[in-house]
Amino acid sequence: MTARLDMFSAATDAFKPMLAFEDSIRESGLEHSLIKLVKTRASQINGCAYCLHMHTKDARAAGETEERLYLLSAWRESSFYTPRERAALAWTETLTRIEQTQASDSDFEELKSHFTEREMVELSLAIGAINVWNRLAVGFRSQHPATRVENAA
Repeated sequence: MTARLDMFSAATDAFKPMLAFEDSIRESGLEHSLIKLVKTRASQINGCAYCLHMHTKDARAAGETEERLYLLSAWRESSFYTPRERAALAWTETLTRIEQTQASDSDFEELKSHFTEREMVELSLAIGAINVWNRLAVGFRSQHPATRVENAA
């Protein structure tokens, strides 16, 4: 795959509000580990290699386990995630796939049982932000840093 353009160089100033938005998400009070799971899950759904590379690397550096990252796409079948994380991941999926889910009542009810109203808004903003980043990175074919692994065979 070839990058279509370097979006950061093409419109540096256009990213300032988005970067400020990211700062506000980091300072929201939501657990950083939860934000990383949400960003990774949305990026899996959207097929964004650039964001997957970044967020899984950041999650590992922050102490996230390999096992939880490996099983994230199958979180419903794993006992590795807390009820709060499960509610956040379900909400991530319902908002990321909103054309299919219409933000289901059942996912919202589960969210309400684990998050305050403020946290629900903050989480939804974090989900919206990663979906914007995914669309930009996939649309412009942003390339993650390359590390070549030679085939031993």
